[in-house]
Amino acid sequence: MNEVSAEKRSSRCGYIALVGRPNVGKSTLLNHFLRQKISITSRKPQTTRHRILGVHTTEDTQYIYVDTPGLHRERRKTLNRLMNETVERVIHDVDVVFFIVERMTWTDEDELVLNALRTVDKPVLLLINKVDQIQDKKRLLPHIEVLSQKMSFAEIIPVSALKGHNLEVIDEIARKYLPEGQFLFPADQVTDRSARFLAAELIREKITRQLGDELPYEITVEIENFKDQGNVLRIDGLILVEKQGQKQILIGKDGSRLKLVGSEAREDMEKTFEKKVMLRLWVKVKSGWADNERALQSLGYTDYL
Repeated sequence: MNEVSAEKRSSRCGYIALVGRPNVGKSTLLNHFLRQKISITSRKPQTTRHRILGVHTTEDTQYIYVDTPGLHRERRKTLNRLMNETVERVIHDVDVVFFIVERMTWTDEDELVLNALRTVDKPVLLLINKVDQIQDKKRLLPHIEVLSQKMSFAEIIPVSALKGHNLEVIDEIARKYLPEGQFLFPADQVTDRSARFLAAELIREKITRQLGDELPYEITVEIENFKDQGNVLRIDGLILVEKQGQKQILIGKDGSRLKLVGSEAREDMEKTFEKKVMLRLWVKVKSGWADNERALQSLGYTDYL
């Protein structure tokens, strides 16, 4: 008879926060960890505004990732303050923290995140992202040594979200820091966010990518209608801007810009929801929404606070 090769490992399950300054690749990493896209990405900093939870389940481990907005010094508006408060709250509620920095750089905002993490009594793993962009790889080891002096990190791991470098390794490394326990979510669940929320985020991603620096952050998307008719989803999205001039930029000449945003968002939605999507978009001016707590509540920005 064949001997039993190895005893089955006990199940582990826990929460992992992804934190860092804006635009270091947190959302791209999350999408790779989950093996699918749930968090929107763009080159513009502060694209992520919400606490987005993603679940990756293997045979014996459930990784519950919490993607957070980039922690930054700017707190002028209520929206900025709420995003920072979200990060500060999340890092104390999870089991493990992934602190993500970018290749050979260290900024004042990295230091801001580090200072917030000094009060956390949880394992902090430092992930150095975008290492594929480092031309002279010999510079990496001395840089890791410098970073290791800043805090007692549980692990320091060079990664590339874009190229997938070391992402499989991270699964096994993170596992040993997660508590033993039963899974908290069904094995096939990928996020706690609704399809309605994901639709709004996909529209906002296309706006951010299309317009870059032409429009400020004061843009949000509200899904007014979301009807599942079997093989077809009918979605109506309302895009809110702060000023009339912003509305004109977003719509574009003869509606060309808005049509392009809608077309690209619809294509992503059809991949995400795996069915045909009929998408209609409108743009409306709503001054001051980003600095109005009641408006932010109604738009879902404080539903987790």
